[in-house]
Amino acid sequence: MNVLIFLIPLALAIGLLGLYGLFWSLKSGQYEDLEGAAYRILQDDDVEKK
Repeated sequence: MNVLIFLIPLALAIGLLGLYGLFWSLKSGQYEDLEGAAYRILQDDDVEKK
């Protein structure tokens, strides 16, 4: 039972860290252009233009 004294705060800290990461990614615009990556993967950048 003594291990719960360490595990509960650790779980809360990891949860808060994940929540901070989510809000940071929303603030920095990571989810603004969801379809752009799907179209960029289809572009062929290997072909040299003449």
